[in-house]
Amino acid sequence: MYSCSDLKKGLKLLIDGDPHVIVQFDFSKPGKGQALYRCKLRNMITGALFDRTYRSGESFEPASLEERDMQYLYQDETGYVFMDQKSYEQVVLSEETLGDDKYFLIDNMEVDILMYGDTGIGITLPNFVNLRVTQSDPWVKGDTAAGNNKPATVETGYTLQVPSFVEEGTLIQIDTRTGEYATRVKE
Repeated sequence: MYSCSDLKKGLKLLIDGDPHVIVQFDFSKPGKGQALYRCKLRNMITGALFDRTYRSGESFEPASLEERDMQYLYQDETGYVFMDQKSYEQVVLSEETLGDDKYFLIDNMEVDILMYGDTGIGITLPNFVNLRVTQSDPWVKGDTAAGNNKPATVETGYTLQVPSFVEEGTLIQIDTRTGEYATRVKE
């Protein structure tokens, strides 16, 4: 059990039967009375944000979350299918759960899935992923100014800004935390 003094940004709690994470935290001690703990919480299943204020002395149940190493298999009409590396159990995550992370998934990629019971509620990708450029405007002679970027689309459908020398068919490395171009990959 957590007490109010344990509250901090990033702490995961079980509130009303659902796991929540504290995304913003503020402590205040008025002149009289109990200390107030103002929290902005995000429901880890629905993504809903809400504010709650707690008084000192309240206790909270920790959310029983587990991170499991899984392998991305494929996408179908039900969602994105992942397989546990040890038990071979399959978990399906919806497009809403993945958000923009779906653009960085490659077949057989190993990822960490955040599980609440038997439900996958989040994903942790590797920091960098290599993807091939499928569409990009050709380089024009004279486009050598520093910082001159152009849009490019990679094999998963993600569009990002790349340097002007990147052409169609080039394998590039993308930072999955920011979604930005990192470097060209030598083959």
